[in-house]
Amino acid sequence: MDGNIDNIAEDNALESRRLPILGVTIAFLMVVAVSILGIYGLQVASSKAHELEQARLVSGNLALSIAQQATDTFDEANLILEELIERLDDLSPEALEKTQKLMKKRVAATEQLHGLFFYDRQGNWVLTSFDYKPPKANNSDRDYFKFHQENATLAPRVGEALQSKTTGDWVIPFSRRVNDADGNFKGVVLATIKLAYFDTFFDRFSIDDKGAIFLALPQGTIIARRPFDEKLIGASLARGEIFSVHIPRAPADTVMVKSIIDGVDRLFGYQVLHKYPLVVAAANSRESILSRWRADTYQLTAMIAVVLLINLMIGILLFKQVRKGLLVEGHLKKARAELQTLVLQDGLTGLANRRHLERNLELEWRRAARQRSSISLIMLDIDHFKTFNDRYGHVAGDHCICAVAQAIKQSVHRPSDLAVRYGGEEFAILLPDTEPGGAYVLAENIRLAVQALAIDHAENAGGVVTISLGVYTCVPASSDFNTLLTRADSALYMAKRSGRNQTVPSS
Repeated sequence: MDGNIDNIAEDNALESRRLPILGVTIAFLMVVAVSILGIYGLQVASSKAHELEQARLVSGNLALSIAQQATDTFDEANLILEELIERLDDLSPEALEKTQKLMKKRVAATEQLHGLFFYDRQGNWVLTSFDYKPPKANNSDRDYFKFHQENATLAPRVGEALQSKTTGDWVIPFSRRVNDADGNFKGVVLATIKLAYFDTFFDRFSIDDKGAIFLALPQGTIIARRPFDEKLIGASLARGEIFSVHIPRAPADTVMVKSIIDGVDRLFGYQVLHKYPLVVAAANSRESILSRWRADTYQLTAMIAVVLLINLMIGILLFKQVRKGLLVEGHLKKARAELQTLVLQDGLTGLANRRHLERNLELEWRRAARQRSSISLIMLDIDHFKTFNDRYGHVAGDHCICAVAQAIKQSVHRPSDLAVRYGGEEFAILLPDTEPGGAYVLAENIRLAVQALAIDHAENAGGVVTISLGVYTCVPASSDFNTLLTRADSALYMAKRSGRNQTVPSS
């Protein structure tokens, strides 16, 4: 009887020990399931954000390419108009005949040109690149003629697309005012740009079936569009988000908007041209952008469902593995140690980070104070880095920072020296047991190494990326190691204030 009681007591004790293990295992399985679902959700959101970001880059690059092509197109036409204006000083019959031959030659040699014209102050046709000139032809009723007649500006004007009186083709009028020797209105020169030229150019770009590309005037009037629809030429986008909301905020951007023309959600990259009153935009539809993401999400959903089912089926076996927790804990400790190393390293450049510098600086400062030895610190940053980022973009900025970091690595050789990315475009090099002369020589070597990289920087003196450096050396006489940082930073400030691209030792 006592033996049975003892067995029951042992069983109860064993059961009491099993319940917590089973409970922990069940809790663990629930955490795994929740984690899988959480990772799944993060992956879905991350992949969606990635697809949209890639699409933003594509749309932005498309808009940039189209903007450049449009600028080049009108630049070429503008040069031809300038040449024509110069020849209009002489309106003798012989000169006019020569000028007309030149106009015909220019139109034949320039792909985008439909025709060239010169109208006198009354709007009468004086010259045309076409062989046929209608009798008593007059263009004084055209908007571009009225504009130049009423406005003294000599800048070129891009008008709304219209049908040529000569051929009936759709063209974009590109016109300039002509003044006489006294500065009075003499007439208008006009280059008509083939609308079909832009249709052909737009067709070179890969967009989806619901995508769109357009060229418009600043007030939102469409002058060219893909897909082409004659009814939309001259339509207004002024009430659309791009023109009413986004362009007033930024001359170039990538935005998801719903088209007021057909109601399709598209990711538009738009660009306001700097030289001419035009806006270009290119877009792919949201549906097309996210189609692959949806397919991948459906596939991933099926896989997650299978994984969760398997997890549920084998859950009963997992509690036996709880005893292996110590092994898992060992792995976690190792991972924490690796993470600790990563915490002290800059992710972009591979150099030590600011936290690492602060740790080492305090230790080296105390050691130098005990040994009465010199300690030096070089502080440096990239000259005009903000303007570099503004001009070339943040991706190029990261590449620039990495290149400077590599130059620093190649210049710092002693194991005791510590090269640090201090923050942003600023770096520091801690040099224990280093005299002022040695620190200055190393700083100059780094400066020259960065300059020798010849990284383009149009906003900087010399046209390449340069750095400014401040150097401070001392034998510690107090416990405040921040003195080293403060004095080196002051020297750096003096280097920048004195013209940049130089090394200034702190006195």
